[in-house]
Amino acid sequence: MKRFDINENDAGQRLDKFITKVTVGMPKSLLYKCIRQKRIKVNRGRAHEGDILSPGDVVEMYIPDEFFGAGKGEADYSRTKIVPAIVYEDADILLCDKRPGILVHLGDEGDPNRAEAAERETLLYALTALLANRGEYDPAAENSFAPALCNRIDRNTGGIVIFAKNAKTLRAVNEAIREDRVTKRYLCAAHGRLGEAATLRAWHRKNHRTNTVEVTHDPLPGSKEIVTKVRPLAYNREHDLTLCEVTLVTGRTHQIRAHLAAVGHPLLGEGKYAKNAADRKLGYDAQALYSCAVSFAFPPEDPLSRLNGRVFTVDPAGIRFLAFFPDFDFRRHFRE
Repeated sequence: MKRFDINENDAGQRLDKFITKVTVGMPKSLLYKCIRQKRIKVNRGRAHEGDILSPGDVVEMYIPDEFFGAGKGEADYSRTKIVPAIVYEDADILLCDKRPGILVHLGDEGDPNRAEAAERETLLYALTALLANRGEYDPAAENSFAPALCNRIDRNTGGIVIFAKNAKTLRAVNEAIREDRVTKRYLCAAHGRLGEAATLRAWHRKNHRTNTVEVTHDPLPGSKEIVTKVRPLAYNREHDLTLCEVTLVTGRTHQIRAHLAAVGHPLLGEGKYAKNAADRKLGYDAQALYSCAVSFAFPPEDPLSRLNGRVFTVDPAGIRFLAFFPDFDFRRHFRE
């Protein structure tokens, strides 16, 4: 029998979700069978899969030990390969400037596009190690929670990643993202001269096998609408490049890269949706794209509402392609 004392980070989730997190390889059918047969109990009483756990609850599981794996707390956080660039941090949340070339995480098991890299080379590992080494996170003391990323950025794109230190914050930020109360603003260098600000609309279909997307004017089977707001900020005549601010109304895979390429303005360094042989001579073999600023709109009663009204930005010194636009005032722009 395994006993779990529910803490603040476990609370607020369904019993069946909790069980899937604390077990390894347990079939869903067996999980629900164990609940029906009272082999899984809450506070020594009959349980239901939809029960919402509260702090102080006790979950007892009379199931084979094989479903509990080798245990937690085995990760060695004493050495990491990444030093996170912190934009903002408090007791609940951390905003990090992910540098281009760094993976946010390895991806899910079984995903054909799962990255081939060591876990300790990911941003998620580095941020978790940061908390563990400070004593702010003890994996052995947690039943079902680990600090988590609320958003992801492609390996060769840089910018702000949101990291939740506890379950309450993770739920609040994820809900805000779903309800479009988190605004992320990107800068990119696009080929050609873009005129006025525009709201681009198209249809987007992902190919999971190749990890690429197709953008079309008309809907195709399996496609979803995308909306991309583009605002030109500066122009480099010598290299025919436009500095743009982009805001996503929808957030699909490779949306900015694929959408701008589809309208004839691929990003500098773009290799997946355009040829970049000429760009390599300028030192760019990956997309010139950076998630530069983020702002939040949490409900007034949410403790995270303390972040409302603020714009969090990266250090512009880390955005290489801004060198093509020396007259652009980054800090002034994001104060507007």
